Amino acid sequence: MKKILFALIASATALTGVAQAADAGTGYVGAGLVGSRYKFDTPITSSSDDRSGSKVSGKLFAGYNLDKNWAVEGGYTDFGKNSYNYTLNGATGKVESKSNSLYLAGKYSQPINEQFAVFGKLGVARNHSTISTSGAANGIGNGGNKTALYASVGGEYAINKNVSLSLEYEHYGKNESDLGRKTGAITGGLRYNF
Repeated sequence: MKKILFALIASATALTGVAQAADAGTGYVGAGLVGSRYKFDTPITSSSDDRSGSKVSGKLFAGYNLDKNWAVEGGYTDFGKNSYNYTLNGATGKVESKSNSLYLAGKYSQPINEQFAVFGKLGVARNHSTISTSGAANGIGNGGNKTALYASVGGEYAINKNVSLSLEYEHYGKNESDLGRKTGAITGGLRYNF
């Protein structure tokens, strides 16, 4: 809870930052590819399937620049669906997990030169997962929602005044009932400033 409170304070600080006339009041939208890892941790079952792996999914985000350093950003990340087949007491079945997250964060960017900047984001994420099972382990989980700390670090390269590319590591926190998704992801994004 202290981490979430700290993230809200950091986001509020970004919202109340003093805007500089040249950069204040501009917005941006973007999309990204999210690479994440998953591992099913269901000890009561056995499986010949691989319980872990990598998944590429998508993300949409938008933000508002308060000045040349501070912004507030929100986004939606779909982590996709993961599944595996299992055996329990000689009977077979399947477990599927689907996850997504909404986040709101304050963002601080530090320019290195005219084209490249590093940044960090801190805020809150609302994680949702749906778990479905069939067969002998039917009902081992049904998913749920959890609010968690969101944090990110990365770099951004400006192709021109309006278009930039970014690469970042994002930490979304974990949904306690999510059997499959790990908490972190690597995201490559394309952003359009207007």
